[in-house]
Amino acid sequence: MTDSPSFSRIAVFGAGTMGHGIAQVSAQAGYEVVRWDMKPELVDAGLGRIAKNLRKGIEKGKVTEAEAEETLSRLSGTDDLVLAADGAGLLVEAIPEQLQWKQDLFSKLGQLSEPGAIYATNTSSISIAELAKAAPEPSRVIGTHFFNPVFIMKLLEIVHHPGTDAEVIRSVQAYGERIGKECILVRDSPGFATSRLGVCLGMEAIRMVQEGVASPEDIDTGMVLGYRHPIGPLRLTDLVGLDVRMHIGEYLAKALDNPAFEPPDLMRQMVADGKLGQKSGAGFYSW
Repeated sequence: MTDSPSFSRIAVFGAGTMGHGIAQVSAQAGYEVVRWDMKPELVDAGLGRIAKNLRKGIEKGKVTEAEAEETLSRLSGTDDLVLAADGAGLLVEAIPEQLQWKQDLFSKLGQLSEPGAIYATNTSSISIAELAKAAPEPSRVIGTHFFNPVFIMKLLEIVHHPGTDAEVIRSVQAYGERIGKECILVRDSPGFATSRLGVCLGMEAIRMVQEGVASPEDIDTGMVLGYRHPIGPLRLTDLVGLDVRMHIGEYLAKALDNPAFEPPDLMRQMVADGKLGQKSGAGFYSW
């Protein structure tokens, strides 16, 4: 067991797919959590998704009525950055995968947050060192790569850049344990450990569909039954979002100078057509 976390209040920036999940597991673990998004309707929608998750947990006997009520009582929401950052010892960024957007957010938070606060990013591929340049204390910046759905997936990939303070790493590891995650520690590198392998496999699966090698269903079944993957690469791409994975692939292809990560034409066409996966109702599967 690692040391106890050095914070009790968490701010999560971005109320979407990943942000609401991070907020939920943190509140369930006893943290006071404030959720921020620039659009109030997204903040409200995120809380609705958390309440829905908790209701399903009650139906399955995994969460009690009292635990659900306590979790919701620890959650608040705002579209005001000042209010969100106030008193938070851990600030978790979970906005879209755009370097400039994330850097701008860290720069603003640096003027608002508590001294000694930890700046965490949920990016699945962007350089932690590059993001750290925008923070007032680069040594306080670390990657906390969660997996979707956050309240079910057990992994937390913690990514440190060369200047990350050892105390920050220990504190985030302790946080990961408290929220019930198995933590792996990874050095800052394009795609880290999980995205680098997962995206490469996903892009090749899409190329196979494009070439008519096999159907999405058969390719996924082959990986599930033949390699014991819990989910096939194409269904996973639908869950993550084709647009999200396309942007990650573009970044990795350039950063690693490796065409294996380049999004296939089929993927680009599907994104252009609005077939983004589960969130749009259609991708490689119908949802």
